[in-house]
Amino acid sequence: MFNGVESNETLKLKFRKLHEKVVDSVNAIRVINFLFQERVIGVDDVTSLMMQEKNRQRQCQQLLMLLHNSKHPQAFIHLYKAIKRETYLEWLVEDIDKFTEQSVISPLQKLKISDKTGY
Repeated sequence: MFNGVESNETLKLKFRKLHEKVVDSVNAIRVINFLFQERVIGVDDVTSLMMQEKNRQRQCQQLLMLLHNSKHPQAFIHLYKAIKRETYLEWLVEDIDKFTEQSVISPLQKLKISDKTGY
């Protein structure tokens, strides 16, 4: 369970593992508004994301890509908070919380080793 100690990077990895579930389930409009309010995304980002309002999944996908490219040090912490506020997404919060830090970091460590060798 997220207790404020979990790092933004760990949450970023968890969201990557759950990408498809997030895209299929999250109402991006409410999350976008929360992230704008918390100064995670700017006016230009909101404007661009709102252009996709007719395709909710595409909108959510673009939001996630924006956050993965973001330099904001707490982007995924705020995303987690936004999702946690949505009672209909309680099951998704539980899925996020199920991943232990080790379960997402171990594959990352293996990936870094293979990146160095090119395999």
